[in-house]
Amino acid sequence: MVKRVYETFTPDEVTDDMLRMAATLFNENYGTWGPQSHKPGKPVTLSIGRLREQYLPDTAESSYIRVTVDGNLAGNAFICRKAYREQGLATSLLRSLREERDDIYGIMSSHPGACLAAGKSFGTTIETVPLDFIRTEADAVMKSSPIVYVRDAKLCGTIFDPNDSTGLVSGVNTSFFVSHDEPLEALEVVRGAYKWPLGELSDGCEYLLVLQVKRRRPKLSAQ
Repeated sequence: MVKRVYETFTPDEVTDDMLRMAATLFNENYGTWGPQSHKPGKPVTLSIGRLREQYLPDTAESSYIRVTVDGNLAGNAFICRKAYREQGLATSLLRSLREERDDIYGIMSSHPGACLAAGKSFGTTIETVPLDFIRTEADAVMKSSPIVYVRDAKLCGTIFDPNDSTGLVSGVNTSFFVSHDEPLEALEVVRGAYKWPLGELSDGCEYLLVLQVKRRRPKLSAQ
């Protein structure tokens, strides 16, 4: 029997060894730099220091969620080993992030699978994502982010600029020129199963979802 364990940690509980494992997971699975980058074809890597500084900042309340499969680290937040993909791990990880006091969640990602997981985790489907809500709320939500990479990203796509001719509907320009070979292959598969609402993926860009989540009503006790 496969044993899956989901764990949530506060920043002060996250050790350097845990971050080292997380960095290894990212470095071995994320992908390579694209042709317009400064390191074409080279693996995209993330250091332990940047993980702690950028993803567990002191300026915000944050947490680290991971899933192990038979004792092996299989995913944390949005990054899952290829061998463990399409098993619902990303969806379960994202659901672990939810708290009753939060009513808006967002994701920036070049991978359609991450967007599918986010939609499912936060109470909608990829075919019914609220594009009008994204258009009106994305700017304020992103500007309030403690993550510099998110805060500095530029909104792009036809819901923000009707004159956008790239084919992108909802996204951000991060100038993060990673290879889109795998995401585009995944997008072809996704389009075979769903009506994809976010458009084409441009170089240096990522898809953007901003989702409003209905808070659960407290259960009434029987009188």
